[in-house]
Amino acid sequence: YGKNTIKFLRLHREGKKHFVKEVEVCAHLRLTSPQEYLEGNNSLVIPTDTIKNIVLVLAKKNGIPSLEQFAIDICNHFMTTFCQVAYVKTYVQEVPWQRLHENGVPHIHSFICVPDGIRFCEAEQCRNGPLVVFAGIKDLKLMKTTQSGFEGFYKNEHTTLPERHDRILCGELFCKWSYGECKDFDFDCIWKKIRECILEAFSGPPDCGEYSPSYQKTVNCIQMLVLSRVSQVQVIEVVLNNTFYNVVDMKNLGLANDKEVLVPVEAPYGSCACTLGRKKFFEA
Repeated sequence: YGKNTIKFLRLHREGKKHFVKEVEVCAHLRLTSPQEYLEGNNSLVIPTDTIKNIVLVLAKKNGIPSLEQFAIDICNHFMTTFCQVAYVKTYVQEVPWQRLHENGVPHIHSFICVPDGIRFCEAEQCRNGPLVVFAGIKDLKLMKTTQSGFEGFYKNEHTTLPERHDRILCGELFCKWSYGECKDFDFDCIWKKIRECILEAFSGPPDCGEYSPSYQKTVNCIQMLVLSRVSQVQVIEVVLNNTFYNVVDMKNLGLANDKEVLVPVEAPYGSCACTLGRKKFFEA
């Protein structure tokens, strides 16, 4: 049990310059006894309102140095403060506020919300067990207008999809990775590096791109690049929900439409998912 959608803004001031972190937190506990479920005995139950207040107090006292560290702080607090807590799991996601720039100059106290992916993390721990940290990015919408196709796929009497060697590749990406047992990582730096890997693997070189034969291959390229460049990542999950575009037929309007006007296919949409990890992690 626990408290979901604890939303708040943490404002930090350094002289005239302000910093903001707006987050949503979910904190769940499992107690050493299920007596509140089986017997109606609430003597060990930490009220969910108390859980909410603890999260807010930790934000006030510790700040949010990184999403991952804040999730770790929450787990550590419940494990060290309450002997009846057997397991704690914390989820934190961030509202994508970015500092506003005017003529290239960063503003000291103004921000803009930019929907270029939502950062999130999870931390969980069992009593007498290791603290495990996950991180990720979701709702990241990506598109490239060429260098993508889909050919040579299996066909039978139900197949109506034509082969394409040049199409728009567009989708909404969810990516989650595991650090394994928690260590003293620079979580902010690692998260930025992984985001850069995602964008690079999806798009290819800026002057020419890179051909994608399928959504599946693009998912695998993202995972392989992250694992090759970020040694701290043990397992990475990627889900790419596809958005398809159909070319509008303008013949009746007396116009030739060479893939210049397209409409999105809202539903149904395809989805490709894969989880990839290091061999030593699975052997362990």
